[in-house]
Amino acid sequence: MTHTALNTRFAQRFQLNTPLALAPMALATGGALAAACAQAGALGLVGGGYGDLAWTQREYGLATELLKNDAASHARLGCGFITWKLDENAEALDWVLTQKPCAIMLSFGDPRPYAARIANAGAQLVCQVQRLDQVAQAIEAGASVIVAQGGEAGGHGANALEGRSTFTLVPEIADYLAAHSPNTLLLAAGGVADGRGLAAALMLGADGALVGSRLWATTESLAAAGAKTQATQTNGDGTARSEVFDILRRKNWPAPYDFRAIRNDLHRALEGDVAALKTNPDEARAHYDAGVKAGDFSRAHATVGEAVGLIADVPTAHDLIARITHQAQTLLAK
Repeated sequence: MTHTALNTRFAQRFQLNTPLALAPMALATGGALAAACAQAGALGLVGGGYGDLAWTQREYGLATELLKNDAASHARLGCGFITWKLDENAEALDWVLTQKPCAIMLSFGDPRPYAARIANAGAQLVCQVQRLDQVAQAIEAGASVIVAQGGEAGGHGANALEGRSTFTLVPEIADYLAAHSPNTLLLAAGGVADGRGLAAALMLGADGALVGSRLWATTESLAAAGAKTQATQTNGDGTARSEVFDILRRKNWPAPYDFRAIRNDLHRALEGDVAALKTNPDEARAHYDAGVKAGDFSRAHATVGEAVGLIADVPTAHDLIARITHQAQTLLAK
């Protein structure tokens, strides 16, 4: 039974017990995490990420298998993709659409070329934006839900020049939608890690929240154990947004996007001269690759946002969602 204050339009539209969505984090949000979130009453989005067909089939297939005897939870299962990678190869999206997902989330690119096939498959389109000026395009694509992602978020987002803060972006987009597309729902993303964040998102005019970093640090997440441990020991001062880890990982992200992660020793050694790193990356990449292989997170990266200071343990997704929901209910009841 959904608490009245949490029984938002988003919870109603997707038959959720709590107005939370799992961020489809590339290589971290696998089938086990998505299934656990769906079973906990949230929207579970598998991280299709860069559109690797084999990975997507394996992880989405795992989620489907875990939920095969639970129709209500299976109806809360979807997938997310990086839009500019779909522009290179959309076979993973096309495969997922044969599996009847409830929703497809697209981030970082123009969603319009994919809107018709998503709608024809019966899935709701969720579009992530980082700026007000991207909202009209998402509405044109027929987005059922818009995710307003602030620069606090972990992983990819808008860079410092183009990015916005969750606290101001969410209410501004809420006002825009109220005036121009009142049936389009809004989720807040970036910095939401507990019930205070969910309650605040609703106060700012959102219909719910998309949670990444906090659900990344759960037992079901595919993130490395050493990365999760580092996150529990890092406060909110300890992340940085830059191109460094994209260069080290050979990811050619387009402007205006870059990457927030824990500001570890290797990042600090390289962040002062990103131009030189771009020009001659080989030695730094060798250090990074060795760190990944050794599980050494002074060199390998841990993908979390500014909410890392609110991560003190690594619970199950079920327990975490219950905790966030209960805290939000208590605060909103006051």
